Amino acid sequence: MTHDLLQKLWLHQTTDVAVSAVTISANSITVHAATTRASAECPSCGTSSGRVHSSYMRRLDDSAAGQRRVVVELRVRRFRCRQPACERATFVEQVEGVTFRYGRRSQQLQTALQRLGLMLAGRAGSRLAEAFAVPVSRSTLLRLIRALPEEASPTPRVLGIDEFALRKGHVYATILVDIETRRPIDLLPDRTVETVRSWLAAHPGVKVICRDRSAAYAEAGRLGAPGAIHVADRFHLWQNLADAVEKTVLQHRALLPEPPPPAGPTQSVSVPVTAAEPRRTGRLSDRVREQHAAVHALIREDVSLRAIGRRLGLARGTVRRLAHASDPDELLVGRWTGRTSILDPYKPYLNQRYAEGFTVARRLFEEIRQRGFPGQEQIVRVYVRQLREAFPHQDPPRRKPSVRDVTGWITRHPEKLADDDALQLKEILARVPVLASTAEHVRAFAELMNDRRGHQLKDWIARVQQDQVPALQSFATGLLQDLDAVVAGLTLRYSSGAVEGHNNKIKMIKRQMFGRANFDLLRKRVLHAA
Repeated sequence: MTHDLLQKLWLHQTTDVAVSAVTISANSITVHAATTRASAECPSCGTSSGRVHSSYMRRLDDSAAGQRRVVVELRVRRFRCRQPACERATFVEQVEGVTFRYGRRSQQLQTALQRLGLMLAGRAGSRLAEAFAVPVSRSTLLRLIRALPEEASPTPRVLGIDEFALRKGHVYATILVDIETRRPIDLLPDRTVETVRSWLAAHPGVKVICRDRSAAYAEAGRLGAPGAIHVADRFHLWQNLADAVEKTVLQHRALLPEPPPPAGPTQSVSVPVTAAEPRRTGRLSDRVREQHAAVHALIREDVSLRAIGRRLGLARGTVRRLAHASDPDELLVGRWTGRTSILDPYKPYLNQRYAEGFTVARRLFEEIRQRGFPGQEQIVRVYVRQLREAFPHQDPPRRKPSVRDVTGWITRHPEKLADDDALQLKEILARVPVLASTAEHVRAFAELMNDRRGHQLKDWIARVQQDQVPALQSFATGLLQDLDAVVAGLTLRYSSGAVEGHNNKIKMIKRQMFGRANFDLLRKRVLHAA
């Protein structure tokens, strides 16, 4: 293999290094190389020097090849600085694209590991790197992320702002997103007015602020960017409206079920009594018939019962039963036929409950146990099985709609409702006028939002306040407190959708880091991964 080919395989990033040899072993590949530049620049004063002080060997890990670890043994030189006033007497040359100060990896591998840490964090990144024959610890990957340089936050024209939880219910931070490029531009450690106001004041030029109806963000926007247009997010508006609808449905939940039909006579059910049939086939039946015939044959010969027992090898009681039975079928009827059961006093109650539609054996057992039934559940299960065989149960009645069901039907697009759901909603709205009025207001608001007719919002609020729907009236009053932002949200094309997407991505990143998601590390991953 020629040196030119070796140069193309390794250290192709620069022409200032010459590869002299490659040593291949079972688990690693060692590339022997040396720098070739005649001079180097001092990192302190920038003076070029060609005076060599000494040289030494640097061992740099590089990207693996063929599942073998690659080590570059690079001979570098130490130069004397020619500038007398420079604080450095000597300095080591650095090869652009290959080495960096105090680095024990090549720049290519360093960049790859930083990207691996940004995507997978410490633990998962370490496992994947080990699979690629580049062993690195999880703590090292996290240090590489933290060592990434800080970049100045750009000033977007349209800014999206929202909160996210560092510790849900306790600690919250703020994410800032450029709505036009859909990229996160900064993370703030809290959600206070002063923090957000300071950031906006340090980044003049924001024209539009997309936010939810948080009073803190509204106040920070007015103080930090007084000329910006505030746009309330449509998703949050619809979510607040759905909450108001749910409160209204909850107040009238007693009217949601369909009225029961008029009570009629209850059908009487009971397990039909069937006559016990003797066994006709089987070894037991054949044996009993043979013994019965043999016993009666000896009786006709005037042989005593004791002697018959000795001759046939039967017990005296068995011989007596065979002798007293005129026909063997009398002996083949079930042993328990005609006997009473401890369930008999409770069968009328079970029959009545089964006729009323209660067919679950476990529930029926609990009911009769409270009434003093001393037996086990299996006895009830057997009897209920007999009832099912004798009286197959009809299809269960339609399920009672829950508050969440009705709320979803009202706030969902009518064309996306199933036929049965649409029919139930129509029946409910016909029975409950308040819910019918609520559904009408919801559809009117949906038309305002979808058609971007924010200028008609005041008319919608006026109609809501005339109706006696307290939850909707409270929602409308809240809109009046932030009316300009809500009108802009229902008119302009901007929304906080990109911000919500990054919030979900932050949740994923936090789970990847298994509790090590300190704010500085989280901020680096969010901003640099984007």
